[in-house]
Amino acid sequence: MANGADTDRPPGPRGHWLMGNIPEYDADRIGFLRRNHDEYGDVFSYDERTVFVIDPDLTHDVLARTNRDFLTELAPFDTRRDIDQAAEQGDSWMSARRTVWPGLSHSAATEADHRTVEILDTVTGEVAGRECDVLTLTRTFTARSISEYCFGPDSAGIPELLDEALDVTRPFSGTSYQFPAWVPLRRNRRFFRAHRHTIETLYGIVRRRRASANGASQGDLLSMLLGVHPEMPDRTVMSTLRGILMGGHGVPASALSSIVRELARRPRLAADLRAEAGGPAGAEAPPTARLPLAEAVVKEVLRLYPPVWLMTRTARTATSLGNWSLRPGDDVLLNPYLIHRDPRWWPRPDEFDPARWLGGQAAPGSAYLPFGAGPRVCLGSALTMRQLTLATSRLAQRFTIESPNAEAADPEFLGRLAPTGLRAQFRPIGG
Repeated sequence: MANGADTDRPPGPRGHWLMGNIPEYDADRIGFLRRNHDEYGDVFSYDERTVFVIDPDLTHDVLARTNRDFLTELAPFDTRRDIDQAAEQGDSWMSARRTVWPGLSHSAATEADHRTVEILDTVTGEVAGRECDVLTLTRTFTARSISEYCFGPDSAGIPELLDEALDVTRPFSGTSYQFPAWVPLRRNRRFFRAHRHTIETLYGIVRRRRASANGASQGDLLSMLLGVHPEMPDRTVMSTLRGILMGGHGVPASALSSIVRELARRPRLAADLRAEAGGPAGAEAPPTARLPLAEAVVKEVLRLYPPVWLMTRTARTATSLGNWSLRPGDDVLLNPYLIHRDPRWWPRPDEFDPARWLGGQAAPGSAYLPFGAGPRVCLGSALTMRQLTLATSRLAQRFTIESPNAEAADPEFLGRLAPTGLRAQFRPIGG
């Protein structure tokens, strides 16, 4: 798109005559965004139907108007841009969100503290004393945790489904150009096979649980949804839990990998966290008191390395974006990563400093977006914060973390933001 070619559209880079900005963007995504942010400002066009936003107030405005003027990301391979169908699905999801919200609140999350720590101890115990791939470790932990939280005694096999879902979506994150669903590419076939397998497996668990005598008394989210009145259809129960599973796996796993990296780089911080939790850990229960330093570490990692570093909203109708006009189907890409590192909102924005969170509000609320905002704010934000805070404290209690490549394992801006190829050794303290 030519800069200034349409006065109703933000300016932006012209790009290649055929491929547009795709080659330059895919070669260095965050570098491309930084350069164009510097040249065009907080709002710029990527192509005729896509706009990037790096302004916190405009970002909040778009998020606040989600469901009314904007939709969340359309389904993969949706080349028809069926906005009406997506709006219907969004309305159904909002109803399900209101039903399941109490089961994901802070008080509900704390009831799972003991099991969260048990799972973490088991997963880290399996690799203690030897070098491992950190992202694989953290994904194992979060997959087991969220699977049990959602499906309790019926969670066997679900962590493997979550791993498969990540594997089949990874090939799509490396390029902005996607072939239509009907093109018989191997990655397309794998994606649809995995999608069908996940749907069939989860749907089967829901139906069997409902048919059982004690289906609504297992103490997990599935039991909660099966016990609501009026009765929620099985397919709605399944799709609600599937969304929670996907969000509760990849996002916290990526964040915890970044936390491990910081603990490996900062032994003094790890010692302070250990002291906050009462010294090296044995078999005692997780602390019931607040862990302000551990929580501050989590918040600071989510500021510097937000796993959801890019959020998409699609215009539902003809609408506005500040002074600019949008058409139905236009995409708006919101960038928490650059907002979180903007010196206009954050002192020393590129510095890792958990202390900024210990004295009150660290920045204007609109400039901190690790879980989004508005009516589609992350449903599991309280659960994720609790799990990450506990995990940060427990890792510091139990281990000295050493990494041969922590300094070099910078994040890769593909999919969820996490350190690339980070390896570490978890040495038991006193072991």
